Amino acid sequence: MTVRCDTRRAAVLLASLLMPFSIAQADKDKDAFKVCADPNNPPFSDKSGHGFENKIAELFAKELGKTVEYTWFPQRIGFIRNTLKAQLPDSDEYKCDVVMGVPTGYELAATTKPYYRSTYALIYKKNSGWDDIKSPNDLERLPDERKSKLRIAMFDGAPGTTWLFNHQLADRGIPYQSMSGDAAVNTAQMLEKDFAEGKIDMVIVWGPIAGYLVTRGKPGAFEMIPMKSEESVKFDFPISMAVRFPDKERKEELNALIDRNADKIQSVLREYRVPLVDQDGNLIETEGKGKR
Repeated sequence: MTVRCDTRRAAVLLASLLMPFSIAQADKDKDAFKVCADPNNPPFSDKSGHGFENKIAELFAKELGKTVEYTWFPQRIGFIRNTLKAQLPDSDEYKCDVVMGVPTGYELAATTKPYYRSTYALIYKKNSGWDDIKSPNDLERLPDERKSKLRIAMFDGAPGTTWLFNHQLADRGIPYQSMSGDAAVNTAQMLEKDFAEGKIDMVIVWGPIAGYLVTRGKPGAFEMIPMKSEESVKFDFPISMAVRFPDKERKEELNALIDRNADKIQSVLREYRVPLVDQDGNLIETEGKGKR
């Protein structure tokens, strides 16, 4: 009997000790806008808060009267499983609730309405012998001698690679992996380094990354030529935010925030020189200001 009473008292004591922690955790979750993000993925997100997804998360959190709380994990295979769908130990809560940027209709989560649409872009360094290239099709018309000197970064599985094959330029490609094994260096940083070292002349890359390259270093050092989708290759895509599938209330809250803050979101994207297009892939923004 004594043993049972002691066991019961211990259980009650443990529950009473844990209760303040549970309440504190619940209050903390209520006051936080919990974002799942990559700690080193410029221009999208980083631990210093310099990415445009960081800026938009801060915008939303401020309107909700909350603070941004991050769960950091490299945005590659296993990202959703280790962030958005990962529950905290001994809790019904999750590590984080919102992914700030995924393709609209992303199959691993529920997506909001699109908050921007961008397109891939051809980037080359100015004053390096290619300044006469004013459109992607100018590459096809280059004399064979000049074509033979071209070095264009070519990512596996990317639309740019398909375009190079379609336009008989794949033999000028320098192979790159779309997802490197090093989480400390992302695609934008790798391209920036290789351009600086003269390893490549050009790249066809996703719009936000193109914007990152043209806003780095000396102003006007790079030329950006947005790509237009063709019958056999699509370059422009809408981007949404993501929540867990059952989280319909949060999804609608985000949709409302997107609507109310549309102009501010566009302003952030313009600052980062993200090439923005309409539903038909026509360019609607080419200029921006600011330097990352």
